[in-house]
Amino acid sequence: MHRRAFFKAAGLAAVAGAVGTMPANAPASADPREAMFQSWVPEIFAPIPDAPAHTQAIVIGSGFGAAVTALRLAEAGIANTVLERGSHWPNDPWREIFTGDDLPDGRGFWHRTSFTGVTKVPMSFSAFGGVLDVTEYSGIDVWRAAAVGGGSVIFSGAMVAPQRRLFDQVFGGVVDYGELESVYYPRVRQMLRLDTMPADIYNSSPFAHSRAWDDQVRAAGYQPVPNDSIFTWDVLRSELAGTSRASATSARSNLGNSNGAKFDLNQNYLRYARETGKSQVFPGHRVDAIAQEANGRFVVAVSKLAPSGQVLSTRNLTCDKLFLGAGSIGTSELLVRAQATGTLPNLNEHIGDGFGTNGDVVLARGASAIAGQGQGVPSASRIYDESGVPLTLENWYIPGIPFETGALASLGMVLDPTRARFGYHAASGGVGLNWSAGTQHAVAAAARVVDHRIAERAGAVAEYGALGYDANAQFTAHPLGGAVLGKATDTFGRVHGHPGLYVMDGAAIPGSTATVNPSLTITALAERNIEAVLRG
Repeated sequence: MHRRAFFKAAGLAAVAGAVGTMPANAPASADPREAMFQSWVPEIFAPIPDAPAHTQAIVIGSGFGAAVTALRLAEAGIANTVLERGSHWPNDPWREIFTGDDLPDGRGFWHRTSFTGVTKVPMSFSAFGGVLDVTEYSGIDVWRAAAVGGGSVIFSGAMVAPQRRLFDQVFGGVVDYGELESVYYPRVRQMLRLDTMPADIYNSSPFAHSRAWDDQVRAAGYQPVPNDSIFTWDVLRSELAGTSRASATSARSNLGNSNGAKFDLNQNYLRYARETGKSQVFPGHRVDAIAQEANGRFVVAVSKLAPSGQVLSTRNLTCDKLFLGAGSIGTSELLVRAQATGTLPNLNEHIGDGFGTNGDVVLARGASAIAGQGQGVPSASRIYDESGVPLTLENWYIPGIPFETGALASLGMVLDPTRARFGYHAASGGVGLNWSAGTQHAVAAAARVVDHRIAERAGAVAEYGALGYDANAQFTAHPLGGAVLGKATDTFGRVHGHPGLYVMDGAAIPGSTATVNPSLTITALAERNIEAVLRG
């Protein structure tokens, strides 16, 4: 059978009903409040242009790795098409573009009707094409983005480099840490204007929780280390001055900052790529399957989506070079499905391997005193502990609760060696994952030991873990792996067996970025890898 015909028969048939929680042909009026969504954010309802039938390069996804790839290809004169399933959300200093974490609506979530977050409060809403996809697997829920700009729209903004010795332990010499440290980490910091929290922001009322968190860890014998952040501090200053609607200063971030408080990828890499005239970004374009023809050309099966989830059209696009940047879950799903259905028959045995959660766990301990307002979003600081399993605790906030709660939240990232493998389900055409609940409990327990020690030494007024306030540990916001560097690919992301196919995102990372947030390392690796690819 000719490759294109086989692709249509095997690949497209396999993905029907297996590409997330959205129905394959959701009716146009699936959300009864769609008119309200349209009145709130009319920009995302504008007619979506069709992506070109053929481009030199296609980039799937628009997050950190994908955005870097699009810009550097464009600067090299290579025309590229960026395909993103989510919408391109605008920013406005006064409109509520994004929904809040406290009483969210469909703008917050990718085609689902309920969500139970870290506060364990169940919430219901109408299905819509919102910005956070909560993908449920056995043993773990994975939080990932569905928007132009990918994870940069919904993350907490901390961008931190790992320690060399821990990085080397995870990557096993496949990537030279010194090269990242001297060239690519600095490049990303400059591109994204990373900086630590200024004193005036730190000392403002919404960051009382950050100051209290630092006081407690000092009392426990730690020295908090300031975090580099992607937030634009002048926007937070405008919130504090009342010249912008409060967002980053009022516990809003997981579901987007309406006023553009984060210097997300729409404001830098993706914008610079578009300005070259060589890169176009197409929202509402979900990639369902990929293949390579005998002549080396790649075929990409795309469904064009309305914000309501209605499938407007399906097409096959082609390209000479295909760059995967859909994140650990999206990229791994495409590769695992392509291998199983034979549309990429030369993929090796490592496809689907190496998934990890970055050791994520969210915790809360009691404050030493109840005073002031709190829950500003940007993370001010972190501590590192290796009294047991190496881990970092990072000052966090309690999503959706913009007032003092008496709780101090932390995001823990534990050096966990556990890895899982994505598998293909022939009957449904879906790609699944099994994660050990025992592993996740062990990760949470390691972080709790440190958090409890801090609470005891600092004289916390309440023990939130004992009260059940401790966050739901069965989730990760940092999925990594599935197409790991040096295994499924060469050391620069070139996929073994299929010349012209590249992995440029968190799927290339072996399950952990060594106790820190992955975003800086994903972006730096993408800079490193695309530079090598362009050199030939």
